[in-house]
Amino acid sequence: MADTSFDVIVIGGGPGGYVAAIRAAQLKLKTAVVEREHLGGICLNWGCIPTKALLRSADIYYEMQHAAAYGLKAGGIGFDLPAIVKRSRGVARQLNQGVGFLLKKNKVTVFDGAAKLAGGGKVAVSKDGKAVATLTAKHIILATGARARSLPGLEPDGKLVWTYKEAMVPDVMPKSLLVVGSGAIGIEFASFYRTLGAEVTVVEVLPRVLPVEDEEISAFARKAFEKQGMKIHTSAMVKALKKGANSVTATIAPEGGKPFDLTVDRVISAVGITGNVEDLGLEGTKVKVDRGHVAIDEWCRTGEPGVYAIGDVAGPPWLAHKASHEGVICVERIAGVPGLHPLDITRIPGCTYCRPQVASIGLTEAKAKEKGYQVKVGRFPFIGNGKAIALGEPEGLVKTVFDAKTGELLGAHMIGAEVTELIQGYGVAKTLETTEAELMHAVFPHPTLSEMMHESVLDAYGRAIHF
Repeated sequence: MADTSFDVIVIGGGPGGYVAAIRAAQLKLKTAVVEREHLGGICLNWGCIPTKALLRSADIYYEMQHAAAYGLKAGGIGFDLPAIVKRSRGVARQLNQGVGFLLKKNKVTVFDGAAKLAGGGKVAVSKDGKAVATLTAKHIILATGARARSLPGLEPDGKLVWTYKEAMVPDVMPKSLLVVGSGAIGIEFASFYRTLGAEVTVVEVLPRVLPVEDEEISAFARKAFEKQGMKIHTSAMVKALKKGANSVTATIAPEGGKPFDLTVDRVISAVGITGNVEDLGLEGTKVKVDRGHVAIDEWCRTGEPGVYAIGDVAGPPWLAHKASHEGVICVERIAGVPGLHPLDITRIPGCTYCRPQVASIGLTEAKAKEKGYQVKVGRFPFIGNGKAIALGEPEGLVKTVFDAKTGELLGAHMIGAEVTELIQGYGVAKTLETTEAELMHAVFPHPTLSEMMHESVLDAYGRAIHF
């Protein structure tokens, strides 16, 4: 019989849960993870990782199609969709096994099953309706993640109307596709299927695509997507879906315009996510659920003593790296590690792996002004960078936003090749509370894309060299 008494029990083995468990074990806390499905959670198995594998295949296919631009010859170019999907699933499987190894290495006990709070520091674990164990711990961390949200009339059916799960393992390559929602998930799938040749239409209820991004970056992205052949309708709603034998007719209503019908092979619903708060035994506790997510304080504590929540179940931003960081903060607070700081969401980078890539951190120019800052804004285009031109990637922009009074870096926003790798430079800068002075005096290697980060800072102060 496995031991059932622990210092910390983590419910959920995703990027928040397994990281929290490993950090707790490092701090000599006896730790258990309860996972009902896959170690690594949605991110590793059905989200961040396998989608990047799909997008990598699409990127290589795109480069093969444009081989002549690099003085290369390639004939008979095509793709094998089942093989692309198989590779993506293989990547996810490899990493899933890796998480299991890491938990075992750190002596974290893993229970396979669904967990439910049972009062008094108890957690009841069951599998297929049968009791597995009753665990006890002084500290219980909810890391149950989230799932795709569905809207009335637009409910996914797994065949004609897909969530991200079905979009990741398509049984057919749709000739035409409607994507409802233009956040990171929607745009990444739109980019993948468009690169492989599908006619893609995107509908967004808000006035612009990638609505959380800086307005300038959103506008640049829309122009790039439309140049690729995507059709984009902003300030518009999908009012209804009528399913045929192997197609869907959507009624699209633009704001202030006349509704029209669009018939496509498949629809992807990407209208957001909602936390997995059901069947956790929250009834009768002081845990508060607000708009589908568990309410927490700055240390991830819920209203119920000894119960914490991290990651997607605790609300936005819905990012794996945010979940992991919250997990570390949560268990370090439990363990009494000195010198801790609550999570500052303005220091969390966001990345979208479409073509072109989009990445950002901190306040947009508009948000900074809303908060009362006087700002200095710098910009540098990819066309002014030698490495970007050599790569054949001259389309893009780096934008930085500073507090005019103090020189604090308030935000950074990028679109273009490999910006999802570049953004962390500004992430480190914000964590170190760097001002424009340190960034200006930092030496950036040549020739690299990172030089644009330097030039954008210089431009905010009228000192750009190469543009």
